[in-house]
Amino acid sequence: MAIAPPPFFKAKPPAKPVEVVKERSMLLQKEMLAKQFHDLSAAKETGRKVVYTFVPGNLSELILAFDMLPVYPEINALQWGMRKKSGSMIRDAEKYGYSEDVCTYVKCDIGMFLNGNIGPTGEKLPPPDLLLLSYTGCFTFLKWFENLQKLYPGVPVAMLHTPYAADGKITGEMVTYMVKQLEEEVIPKMEMVSGKKFDREKLSQHLGYARDSEDWISKIFALTKQKPSPIDAYFAGVYYIGPINAGFRGAESAVEYYRQLYLEVAERAAHGKTPVTPEGDLEEERFRLVVEGPPNWTHFREFWKLFYDMGAVVVASSYTKVGGLFDEGFRHDPEKPFESLARYCMGCYTNISLPERINLLERFIKEYKADGFLINSIKSCNSFSAGQLLIMRELEQRLGIPVSFIESDLVDPRYFSYANIKNRLDSFFQMMEQRKRAGSHHSEGRGSLLLPIVESEAVA
Repeated sequence: MAIAPPPFFKAKPPAKPVEVVKERSMLLQKEMLAKQFHDLSAAKETGRKVVYTFVPGNLSELILAFDMLPVYPEINALQWGMRKKSGSMIRDAEKYGYSEDVCTYVKCDIGMFLNGNIGPTGEKLPPPDLLLLSYTGCFTFLKWFENLQKLYPGVPVAMLHTPYAADGKITGEMVTYMVKQLEEEVIPKMEMVSGKKFDREKLSQHLGYARDSEDWISKIFALTKQKPSPIDAYFAGVYYIGPINAGFRGAESAVEYYRQLYLEVAERAAHGKTPVTPEGDLEEERFRLVVEGPPNWTHFREFWKLFYDMGAVVVASSYTKVGGLFDEGFRHDPEKPFESLARYCMGCYTNISLPERINLLERFIKEYKADGFLINSIKSCNSFSAGQLLIMRELEQRLGIPVSFIESDLVDPRYFSYANIKNRLDSFFQMMEQRKRAGSHHSEGRGSLLLPIVESEAVA
């Protein structure tokens, strides 16, 4: 027999359509990204060279040092997903021969190419002048670039192979190996494509901007340790990491963006305010969560609403660390440019081992005083999904907190089941509410319930 949920779990009446509330920083970021896409659309006319690359382990400072423009295929895909237009592109890629199990970022990117390479803003993206693969733990990136090389024949490829730190340590030999690749493989290709000689001082200047941005964003996410948290570190957090992941990390504009964002968030924290949601300030922080895995982009707002309707705030997440573990202490170093780039690539979340991921998430749960731990497993993303059940069970055993597991996808709308996810989240929130009523705390011993795992149902 089903247990009757407590009063606040009753479904809320349908809300009247409201204008989506956006923070000032979101509007500023929108302007920054719009300018970037406009610059890309005009690249051939202005003579600027274009580099296709990826977010984890990206070398944005080096790209900026050569005055080139970056294109991030996975960011294009998630932008299309948020605009609810990724589904048709994925189907076009499948008709072209790509399997249903292939990463949906890849299929959206291929589908975009098949439809004229029109970017999310409606402006045509230029073909690459260089394919720069900074490999950091996701094998799909290798195959993705093989396919891009076929679609853009004759375009030079620069490969930066990143060693896997299986035991969690970065050795001097590993750094030397990567520095040699930068000096002998990556930079010569960038010089050839850009027509410019490498300028070490210019790179150091961009690394200085990166360091300053990393200082500010670390301060921003540290504010979620406060109760109530002034921001949601997952749903709003993906907006906050936008500039630092999308080619602005080594730019002076990113420093100013994150300085303004910090002042905005710190003001909320000083007044004890709860996070801003698409429908205004959260009424009350009831539950504090740590979340593992990327969000679903095709139903992003509906997904977020399932949390803020229940007063659930994500105070830390692994996905916001995909572009760098800056709040763990890493900073780009202008005095050691090549070594700095090497250590950054090796320290990305997708390049660290499962034991290290578990330890990191355990620290988040303890330091941010989370009430529960949730995994959103992505159907087509092995880089994140592999080992997540081990992560969940290990954290449940170590900390005795409520844990749960849902499944969706990145940008394929066929794999978002609202009813399935809502049912599981309702059970999860009910479990945490019962724990609170019993007077338990996250720091107490074992005894939390482990929900049975039920995969999401595909929605046509």
